[in-house]
Amino acid sequence: FTLEIYGVKNIVGIQFGYRGFFEKGLKEMPLSRDVVENINLAGGSFLGVSRGGAKTSEIVDSIQARRIDMLFVIGGNGSHAGANAIHEECRKRKLKVSVVAVPKTIDNDILFMDKTFGFDTAVEEAQRAINSAYIEARSAYHGVGLVKLMGRSTGFIAMHASLSSGQIDVCLIPEVSFTLDGEHGVLSHLEHLLETKGFCVVCVAEGAGQDLLQKSNATDASGNVILSDFGVHMQQKVYARFKPHTNGFLLVSILDDDRCLKSSGNQSILLKPVPTLLFFFFCEGQYLLYVLEYQGP
Repeated sequence: FTLEIYGVKNIVGIQFGYRGFFEKGLKEMPLSRDVVENINLAGGSFLGVSRGGAKTSEIVDSIQARRIDMLFVIGGNGSHAGANAIHEECRKRKLKVSVVAVPKTIDNDILFMDKTFGFDTAVEEAQRAINSAYIEARSAYHGVGLVKLMGRSTGFIAMHASLSSGQIDVCLIPEVSFTLDGEHGVLSHLEHLLETKGFCVVCVAEGAGQDLLQKSNATDASGNVILSDFGVHMQQKVYARFKPHTNGFLLVSILDDDRCLKSSGNQSILLKPVPTLLFFFFCEGQYLLYVLEYQGP
């Protein structure tokens, strides 16, 4: 209603992020109250997402050709960097275009923002993964559950999910350095937990422990450095530490094709996390590894 009061008559959505400005075959999506009325009930992205491939000059050419005078960019750090570049190019051309950046990222890592859209749902969904790891680890003799959650440079999801669940013994995040080996290392503490309580559950953010891994110069389509997989590294370290305590070795891998994180919606926030569950069970006479991986949106 507010838009109608101000005389805004033409609102369009650009499909698949910045790519929709220059990719042939991607058309504008006319938006109205009837079109967007119930999108909060669906998961994923209504307009779609993409990474990289955009040139600022081409995007602004498209904005100018479409006669767009107000652009709302919804996203995280990368989207905001693009919005700033578009703003600068519009100023350079002296175009009367307002660029508004709306912070929305499940990582909750945008400066000066207490909470961004998507974060609450990410924490909520992450707790389901933690609950599964907890149940499986507690059910096994000397069970160790390892849950890896999103968080390249910040551990907000891992930390909040760990605190909310009350089931995590160790939470590893990028902001806090740690060691795995040695008397005061994480592995020693895990061994202590197994001896005292019989099982333990560990939650790690994907960007945690990068200083312990071999760095890669590879980047994704958006120019972000591709992180080394700390979850796999942790798996190998745990296996090497505890394998001598088993009489035999049995590897059981389970890929859960559950799509609940991709399709379920939330009335307040839509985007979901991408958790990977690694369950280690050090059972009497055998070593079991359960891997449950959920592919996010």
